[in-house]
Amino acid sequence: MFGDKAVFNQICGMKYCACLPTPLGTIQIAATAAGICSIKFTDDTAGPDTAEQPDCLWLCKSQITDYFNGQLRHFTLPLQLEGTGFQLAVWKYLQEIDYGRTTTYGNIAKKLFTPKAARAVGAACGANPLWLVVPCHRVVGGTGSLTGYGGGLPRKRWLLDFEQTQLKGKQTSLF
Repeated sequence: MFGDKAVFNQICGMKYCACLPTPLGTIQIAATAAGICSIKFTDDTAGPDTAEQPDCLWLCKSQITDYFNGQLRHFTLPLQLEGTGFQLAVWKYLQEIDYGRTTTYGNIAKKLFTPKAARAVGAACGANPLWLVVPCHRVVGGTGSLTGYGGGLPRKRWLLDFEQTQLKGKQTSLF
């Protein structure tokens, strides 16, 4: 994943980085001292963590582990999000979608008082740097169909199924 120091610095810059294995592949986490700024799935198996790990990074790894163990339904992490005002509004709304529930891009647009902005909501979801913690996987197309997800549609389907089965007290399988 971070095959050499140049790639590592390009991804993390002056940030702190860590990798965490999950049922869906390794997650790359980047943080500043103030909060988590990036969480992405990767198909690689491991990468170098930065020597220093701020408290928010340890907390993030712990909460993601608890999520995949079925013990956490709402993340409470300090986040360091950067985006346009519209993107930040969409990302804030995403964090309010209940565990195991879905909504549509159009519904979010209406809630944000921009009813014709479903595509802009989709673009904001696509720019979401915190794929799991800011749960854009809970947003579906107007007909209920699965649409884009930065981690890939199989991961989106798995996350939605996982949350549903956790609500019902059942075990889920990979893909």
